Amino acid sequence: MSAHLRGSVLMVLAMAFFAIEDALLKSVMQQLPVGEVLILFGSGGLLVFMGLAMARSEQILDTRMFSKTLALRSVSEVAGRLFYTIAIALTPLSSASAILQATPLVVALGAVVFFGERVGPKRWFAISIGFLGVLLILRPGIEGFEPASIFAVLGTLGFAGRDLATRAAPPHMSNNQLGVYGFLMLVIAGIIALAYTGGATWPDVTVSMQLAAAIVIGVTAYNALTGAMRSGDVSIVAPFRYTRLIFGVLLGVTVFAERPDMLTIVGSVIIAVSGLYTLICKRT
Repeated sequence: MSAHLRGSVLMVLAMAFFAIEDALLKSVMQQLPVGEVLILFGSGGLLVFMGLAMARSEQILDTRMFSKTLALRSVSEVAGRLFYTIAIALTPLSSASAILQATPLVVALGAVVFFGERVGPKRWFAISIGFLGVLLILRPGIEGFEPASIFAVLGTLGFAGRDLATRAAPPHMSNNQLGVYGFLMLVIAGIIALAYTGGATWPDVTVSMQLAAAIVIGVTAYNALTGAMRSGDVSIVAPFRYTRLIFGVLLGVTVFAERPDMLTIVGSVIIAVSGLYTLICKRT
């Protein structure tokens, strides 16, 4: 399997698992405050990745975690997770998922600026068409746009910074080590949010099971995403983030009874097709 194909497959798998994670966390946040959910979810993922690292005799605390690249990754992780989690708590899952699809455009631009990757006119055109598909769904400036969606926009910028920093992370650092630092940032983001809102409560059995499932699925998604961002060109792999919208809309309809209109459906198709075309046209 080529690096480009491997990275693309991993990205699609990561987006599917992240969409399921979003649905579980959105359900949990109907019972618990955002900050508490982030703390519990982050702590669970942190313990899992620490266990995986120890099982492979990998150093959990590495001096390279204090590098500028990983510091940027950590700050971006906090911003992305905090703001996007608030977004899925306050807005429809399908809407938040749609806004998040602007991430590949930001990542592709960052890949050109920071990594010197070549992005030909056909790929820029495909990525731009995908972004127009997102705008078709959002319809900014008219009645269908929700002001709380600004949190999803801020989360998008945070995730783009995290993905670029993941690409630049020291190659000898394992996915497990990066996972430890990533989920540690979730705990920090949760502490920040809970300190502001308060209201922590003890989760019941159902909520605890949903959190446990979200942790397992989230760890799997995080591993797949890290592997994707370390395979192939970022500007080829990143557009497959668009598939998260498809999964998000499907879960929004089936789990939360959301009813996307025709523009949302058309925009979703445009986004998926543009992502596939970006892989096919490669550097042209």
